[in-house]
Amino acid sequence: MKVTKTEIEGLLVIDLEIRSDPRGFFVERFHAEKFASLGLATGFVQDNFSRSLPQVLRGLHFQGNPNQGKLVTVTRGKIYDVAVDLRRNSKTYGRYFGTELSDEVGRHLWIPGGFAHGFCVFGNEPADVLYKVDCFYNAQHEGGVRWNDPELKISWPIQNPIVSERDQKLPLLAELKISL
Repeated sequence: MKVTKTEIEGLLVIDLEIRSDPRGFFVERFHAEKFASLGLATGFVQDNFSRSLPQVLRGLHFQGNPNQGKLVTVTRGKIYDVAVDLRRNSKTYGRYFGTELSDEVGRHLWIPGGFAHGFCVFGNEPADVLYKVDCFYNAQHEGGVRWNDPELKISWPIQNPIVSERDQKLPLLAELKISL
């Protein structure tokens, strides 16, 4: 397991060891003791799973009070995964980090609380995304930022994404009323 810090404090890329042979591959996606020994989150309370079709873009979503951290990985397909720093006191407030996650690469993205999260599916196959979260879902404290906010300047790798009506109506970063 290799942990790489990003330019945004607290946001980590975790590359796992994949063992392949002619039958396929094996990867250990989570091991509490190994994660703890590296100072990574281990107190997950809920697993969430989504399947999205090609060209679908979900997000950018967050949960506050308490701020929800996510360990994101892909079990099928390929996504471009994005985290946006919404921590008002952070020197990287409003900046984003994006990385490819796929079923062929043993990679997680650790997104601590205080970030918005979204992804798009690219390629011709659906994508199955698994999120381990460190606090329970609370609909009263969920929110989001519009995926195409010009202030964020996210370079999504797809054209004309399929976006839900709800996500199309999310506020711009400058319009957010809450503080994470």
